[in-house]
Amino acid sequence: MNRNKLSGRLRLILLIALVLPAGMQAQEPLSMKNLTGTWSGSLKVKSLQLRLDMNISYNETDSLIVTFDSPDQGILDLPTDKVELIEDSIVVSAQGIGGKFVGKISKGASSIKGLWQQGGMSYPLILQRPEKKVTYNRPQEPKPPFPYRIEEVTIPNVAGGFELAGTLTLPEKTGRYPVAILLTGSGPQNRDEELFGHKPFLVLADYLTRQGFAVLRYDDRGVAKSKGDFKTATTPDFADDAEAALVFLKKHPEIDSTKIGFIGHSEGGVIASIAASRRIDVAFILLMACPGLTGEQILLLQSALISASEGADEKSIKMNDKLSKDIYLVLKKNSDNIKAGDKIRLLLAASDKKNAKDTSYHPMSEPELTARIESLTSPWFRCILTINPEQYLSKVTCPLLAINGSMDLQVPPKENLEAIEKALIFGGNSSYRIEELSGLNHLFQTATTGSPAEYARNEETITPAALELMGKWLEEQKK
Repeated sequence: MNRNKLSGRLRLILLIALVLPAGMQAQEPLSMKNLTGTWSGSLKVKSLQLRLDMNISYNETDSLIVTFDSPDQGILDLPTDKVELIEDSIVVSAQGIGGKFVGKISKGASSIKGLWQQGGMSYPLILQRPEKKVTYNRPQEPKPPFPYRIEEVTIPNVAGGFELAGTLTLPEKTGRYPVAILLTGSGPQNRDEELFGHKPFLVLADYLTRQGFAVLRYDDRGVAKSKGDFKTATTPDFADDAEAALVFLKKHPEIDSTKIGFIGHSEGGVIASIAASRRIDVAFILLMACPGLTGEQILLLQSALISASEGADEKSIKMNDKLSKDIYLVLKKNSDNIKAGDKIRLLLAASDKKNAKDTSYHPMSEPELTARIESLTSPWFRCILTINPEQYLSKVTCPLLAINGSMDLQVPPKENLEAIEKALIFGGNSSYRIEELSGLNHLFQTATTGSPAEYARNEETITPAALELMGKWLEEQKK
């Protein structure tokens, strides 16, 4: 699942670095004022090469601003918390992600050579000033003028006591239209489900509205223009938001209140299933890479698959699997976060001891450890670990389409599509369709390996074949 865009909340490496501007004279004393600009390097993580950019500037009050981008992971403007320049060496840290870069500046200040340390590992890193900042092409992203109407809307969540902000797109002519409500995947996301430099929901909404559907997409609670608290919310809470959107649309004069449905991506599919299991007025649900297994089962599967795609050996994959299972067991047996955190610390300390002879391995710092435990003991992670989508899917009676890419490493298709179908059969729903789409990844892009490392580099946002399949099935639901 993708609720945290930092790869399932724990996996993807976040990068940080700093270099000096080319052309600075060797004899000139180094200072932070000399360091303004954008700098780039490449970090090798097993079989992957991950680009990074460091942006250094000063604001109008002469305060230092250091942010960095990892374009291959779709991460932009991530802040740092500490930067030190010590003679010809630089130290940059970001406690929020538990990372540190330590490097030595070359003579002439043309490059900086050092190590990036994070998650108990150390990676060589050399940074230099790029000729220009690399950007990715997104040819599917729609540009105005649009052949449809756009309404900025406010959706009241009465039970929660806050409002969601969204965009409703409607066909050009006035009328009463069937509508799809788009539900984002894991992590705090805006209405376009913006991740890895892509805007999948913007592309999907544009496509469907051109086909004669109304489409509502909204910012997650506590994200962008929506109110509410994201940090304390769980999957069922997000289903409350989805229901609030449905209630809002039932009162809209240009919406056919008998034809309101949900399209959910990844965890958004579980959210759609929960909402549809509660209500009889949901006309359809379309599940894109939706989990059918529990969160624990998916996390273990995706960890092994992604690690293998990155070149990890079988021994390390098994060790990580064992550690994850032990941590998940602690969480399930200990509802008290302090007790759970103490036990997780012991497990991680034991893991550090096992890897003590590995020169590339560095134990997590205290800030890293604290951040990881806070993530593991958060309300959302505790919920997603044990939530079973089958219990909701078995209560869904409306027409349902479940699609998944054959190369999805985050929500593996075989196991999850089988679980979804099993739940629907058990519940007696015969109005469903299950499709595994060949060669597509978790974002429904045409893929080479399916690894998340490919998401940002792929210019395709959603393959046209997937859009066409969804559009045709939704057209059938109009009847």
